[in-house]
Amino acid sequence: MGATDSLGLIIFYEDRNFQGRSYETSSDCSDMSSYLSRCHSCRVESGCFMVYDRPNYMGNQYFMRRGEYADYMSMMGMRDCIRSCRMIPMHRGQYRMRIYERENFGGQMYELMDDCDNIMDRYRMSDCMSCNVMDGHWLMYEQPHYRGRMMYLRPGEYRSFREMGMSGMRFMSMRRITDM
Repeated sequence: MGATDSLGLIIFYEDRNFQGRSYETSSDCSDMSSYLSRCHSCRVESGCFMVYDRPNYMGNQYFMRRGEYADYMSMMGMRDCIRSCRMIPMHRGQYRMRIYERENFGGQMYELMDDCDNIMDRYRMSDCMSCNVMDGHWLMYEQPHYRGRMMYLRPGEYRSFREMGMSGMRFMSMRRITDM
């Protein structure tokens, strides 16, 4: 594995099918509009990335692993162009996250070390409103079985998903981002 493999590399193109001007990065980019006026396709050469349809890692988020996305808007049901992206560092070792029923780490708490396809079935938990990611990088999904809108979480404390702009979203399943 070369040095670039561990970093990850994504190339964005103005037009579908990898046409038009391009912009490539191996790191986070908070606002791509200074490089490309629009973005309709991309290629993930290595690593994994989250892409967002608003600047500063806001708006709807989408997970992209290595591969070609010739027209990601129709492939992924996105309504808007990608405006920012975040490189996901690969994590080696254990994964650990505590999920809480209420904001500010209140209510029921459960600790996860692996994927959970349905918190209602597994924990009898109808809501997850805050969490603490101790180890690894995770994706939270709005619906059971890793479906619906998603949110990327790095290690850290997340006291209120609502205050993060995720109001109206409930997270019902979560998955570790592994080097698959």
